[in-house]
Amino acid sequence: MIKLFIIDDSALVRNEFKKIFTPINDIEIIGSAANPVDAFEVFKRTGLPDVFILDIEMPKMDGLTFLEMIGKQKPIPTIICSTLVTRGSSSAIDAMRMGAVDIVLKPTSNINQFFGDKSEEFVSKVRIASQSRATYIHNIRRTSESKILDAKQVSSSVKAVSSLPPSKKIIAIGSSTGGVQILEELLLQLEPNHPPIVITQHMPAGFTASFADRLNQVLPSSNVKEAADGDALMHGRILIAPGDLHMEVHKNGFQYKVALKNYPKVNSHKPSVNVLFRSMAKEVGIFGVGFILTGMGDDGATGLLEMKNAGAATYAQDEKSCIVYGMPKKAVEFGAVKQSLSLKEIANIINTVR
Repeated sequence: MIKLFIIDDSALVRNEFKKIFTPINDIEIIGSAANPVDAFEVFKRTGLPDVFILDIEMPKMDGLTFLEMIGKQKPIPTIICSTLVTRGSSSAIDAMRMGAVDIVLKPTSNINQFFGDKSEEFVSKVRIASQSRATYIHNIRRTSESKILDAKQVSSSVKAVSSLPPSKKIIAIGSSTGGVQILEELLLQLEPNHPPIVITQHMPAGFTASFADRLNQVLPSSNVKEAADGDALMHGRILIAPGDLHMEVHKNGFQYKVALKNYPKVNSHKPSVNVLFRSMAKEVGIFGVGFILTGMGDDGATGLLEMKNAGAATYAQDEKSCIVYGMPKKAVEFGAVKQSLSLKEIANIINTVR
């Protein structure tokens, strides 16, 4: 039985969630509260749940502060459901960076219809969240608390300069649930002049630009941007696939560039990790290095196998460090993985391949 706790200042919202989950045999709402402060009082009777559904803007304490507090004590998988997670919202990126496993935009009107339409989706999200391993990274701060420059003010001239020799390799990374947090932890370990990196992270349209901007702020050794069609792969640069387009790597003379494609979902995703990996197998071959990180489902497994068969080095994040050991597990089962590694080991490979 999955124990669920709901924190939302709207009694209507809390009631709608009760309507959804009361008939579900494997999910039990053990409590609810109008704000996190009141929730702590309820926990004395109920204990902590397996999954939270959490609003952001509430009286007494906001959701992000609660997420930070609970993360320091006992990280618990959390689904954010809020009106504040609109396209490009820093609150949404902060929530994912602080360990939220999923985010749902809650409308300001037609609440009953919204919950009626989304009932099956919410049940699925809670089940998936219950299988994840929530973590809290202590050195991650909120965007609003950061004292560093806005991403638009950061240029390549202020990034660290490296004496490392350039690599002939191109790095491709695929991730999903938990990836926002894991990617930041991984990429913070990179040294200047690292090989070109392309990333497909499952994320809705609008959020990938904010995610890229945030990474560009905090990564001292990398220039990060949401990929645009025709962007060149360069040392020290990280390109992130837009949330509503597939990203492929293509060879153009002596240079590699990304191409953005607007065709239907692949493996139920757009962007798809398989799309990126297959293009790496075809265009980059033995000069490719592929990593499949935390995530639910099997996207990326067959593409990584194609990379391996084309002569690329292929790796998976190990189970211990994954938030959800789904995508890496499938890749291992498919025989697509040379070795499963910790984040530190993955960073070391990126920093040393030549």
